[in-house]
Amino acid sequence: MEFNTIKINSTFTSPFESSPRADDDNSPFRKPLSLWPGMYHSPVTAALWETRTKIFERLLDPPKDAPPQSELLTKTPAQSRTTILYNFSTDYILREQYRDPWNEVRIGKLLEDLDALAGTISVKHCSDEDSMTRPLLLVTASVDKMVLKKTISVDGDLKMGGSVVWVGRSSIEVQLEVTQLSIDSTVITETVALSANFIFVARDSKTGKAAPVNRLSPQTETEKSLYKEADARNVMRKLKKGEKKGIENGEQNRLDSLLAEGRIFCDMPALANRDAILLRDTRLENSLMCQPQQRNIHGRIFGGFLMHRAFELAFSTAYTFAGLMPYFLEVDHVDFLRPVDVGDFLRFKSCVLYTEFEHAEKPLINVEVVAHVTRPELRSSEVSNTFYFTFTVRPEAKANDDKFRIRKVVPATEEEARRILERMDAESLLVK
Repeated sequence: MEFNTIKINSTFTSPFESSPRADDDNSPFRKPLSLWPGMYHSPVTAALWETRTKIFERLLDPPKDAPPQSELLTKTPAQSRTTILYNFSTDYILREQYRDPWNEVRIGKLLEDLDALAGTISVKHCSDEDSMTRPLLLVTASVDKMVLKKTISVDGDLKMGGSVVWVGRSSIEVQLEVTQLSIDSTVITETVALSANFIFVARDSKTGKAAPVNRLSPQTETEKSLYKEADARNVMRKLKKGEKKGIENGEQNRLDSLLAEGRIFCDMPALANRDAILLRDTRLENSLMCQPQQRNIHGRIFGGFLMHRAFELAFSTAYTFAGLMPYFLEVDHVDFLRPVDVGDFLRFKSCVLYTEFEHAEKPLINVEVVAHVTRPELRSSEVSNTFYFTFTVRPEAKANDDKFRIRKVVPATEEEARRILERMDAESLLVK
């Protein structure tokens, strides 16, 4: 087993039970309970806590008036590499915690674990191992497109690992892979089932301003190749930010074409195409109060928790739209626009943005989920995240329904039409 491999065990108990008791005055690790991360933890997050105790303890209680890191270190990708091992084949309780109705891994929980692991890897890279300097505040800025390459079963063991592959002045890119392990004639094979890239930005924990991070020195040819690819993605992200308003400078014909069918639904519903549906009629919504049990080590809500809840709503939206059980394919680039705090009133609003029929056997359902932080007392509502998920339908479900069809989604307003076109254009850029 690799040195930095973390073995995951099922747990229904507190991840802090092995920590010194709070009433032990002699304990050097005694912390007020209010400073601990929330108790909303998957077994992975609990294991990461145990593994990273020393760094996390310092993050929770930095020295007062501690100076910032004075000298940047140079680290290798291997120094941040961390692997999680899920023993599904032998741990029945762990398997049950992750199993969905099709004996596959619950994607929502996996998204949460990916965020937790990426955060730990970034902390590893940014640590200067000096308890007299104040630690950096690392925030998930965005997540690059994740594609499910194969079905992930809970009958075989699973491995999730990654490392820092690129750094800028104050940003870090962490690449993760989820690998399914299988045994055939005593030979263990590993198949990559999912890959993802997380981008973190570093902030000074006292001033809140951007802070420089440790440098990265790739050693192997693979590490150098990954660094070049990540650098190219960084350039592409900057270009895409500059192109966001491009659709407003033209494309009127495309807008008019999209709106034409929607106007029939609004003005002459009896004559509308029965194989189409208005975007607004695909909407679902749920809301929640953000609780202390869902906070991270910085006292804010886990980015992984937000992705988990967004995925569950997107899945439900695709299910009620298609009328058959959906099958997850990918989540597109996600930007974390503003932090979500304990006590915030969070509203998730979803809709089917558009459908694709290029492959008759594999129609695509593109679902948008927007997370709003709503403050009724201030009469304000701000977008914290926008998620884009792509689903198809399960082949076995489709095979049992000869009359199955997926409707075309049409906009009723110009704003809806613009959202559809922006999403389609973003997808076409990613394909290129």
